[in-house]
Amino acid sequence: MAESRTSLLVIGAGPYGVAVAAAARAEGIDTLVVGRPMAFWRAHMPAGMFLRSGPDWHLDAATLHTFAAFLEHRGIDPTDVDPLPIALFLEYAEWFVEQKALAIHDELVTRLARADSGFEAELQSGRRIRAERVVCATGIARFQRLPPWGAALPDGVATHTSDFVDFASVRDARLLIVGGRQSAYEWAALAADHGAARVDVVHRHPTPRFEKVSWRFVDAYVDSTLAERGWWRRLPAERRHAIAREFWEVGRLTLEPWLTPRLPAARVFRWPETVVAEVKPTTARGVAVTLSRGEALEVDRVIFATGYEPRLADLPYLAPLLDEIQQFDGFPALDEGFQSSVRGLHFTGFAATRDFGPFFGFTKGCPAGAAILVDAVMGRA
Repeated sequence: MAESRTSLLVIGAGPYGVAVAAAARAEGIDTLVVGRPMAFWRAHMPAGMFLRSGPDWHLDAATLHTFAAFLEHRGIDPTDVDPLPIALFLEYAEWFVEQKALAIHDELVTRLARADSGFEAELQSGRRIRAERVVCATGIARFQRLPPWGAALPDGVATHTSDFVDFASVRDARLLIVGGRQSAYEWAALAADHGAARVDVVHRHPTPRFEKVSWRFVDAYVDSTLAERGWWRRLPAERRHAIAREFWEVGRLTLEPWLTPRLPAARVFRWPETVVAEVKPTTARGVAVTLSRGEALEVDRVIFATGYEPRLADLPYLAPLLDEIQQFDGFPALDEGFQSSVRGLHFTGFAATRDFGPFFGFTKGCPAGAAILVDAVMGRA
């Protein structure tokens, strides 16, 4: 089989992967990206959804090919993209890749192992790539969080939001959505838009507010991360907790106001401070659900809007290296340059949030993450 060599192999062609690759190429680093371009965004997000980010969230560490620059190039007024359709951000990602002249090998890595002083990646086709360093930017697709009782549901009844993106099947259906963040209520809105008979949204926290919020508070944290390497990990635990709480307030307890008119009270029912107490298959379609407050529901589908949790063991290609990667609660332990305990192996994006802060779970962290990681590869502090 064919074999090629590169200085830097980036596994994953989502926002963090292309951001790192662009920053690396700008420094003259021989870089190869392997992965399905924006695969999670294309296959695991509904075509009709909107993003919570604004025109200031972009992918370019050089701040040249920003989302705002893309809108200007397209002749689009930024005030006309609030809320921001996912389709438009995907167009921006394609434009960014073109502007940066990134070559993406549209294939998946099946195995990553040590080879000589670096690594060898094997692809689905059997092709092998030798690399001095590797960046894992594989996103969250394999990190779905599901409640234990979900396993007791019949096949085909329960689905995580990331696997439920085609709403053609919901007409006249009864849905239970477990979770209370933006995705839960946006999936509820999409289901109502597509004619669902009833949607029940169940979550442990109070009813969120639906009002406009600003994410500008994140800017200072990203700037601090850039200005002081290792800034997040050096913060006192109480300060990290306070910042996490701030994200909770903005991201979970406050949701976008444009959802409100799409949540008709006659068909969308909210169950705050409630959990699912019991589920039983029915003799007819679906399941019978008992809530912690005693209410009984019969539903056709259960959709889990329960987020994600890191589990490196669920990335099959890492199997040869897994025993060498130091982990904490499923997260890789990273140094100040996103490098793991395996020298030359870096992780960025969601997998880096333990050591770099919650903002690296959003596209907002892409430019900063790329700049810091490439500085580390170049040997700069």
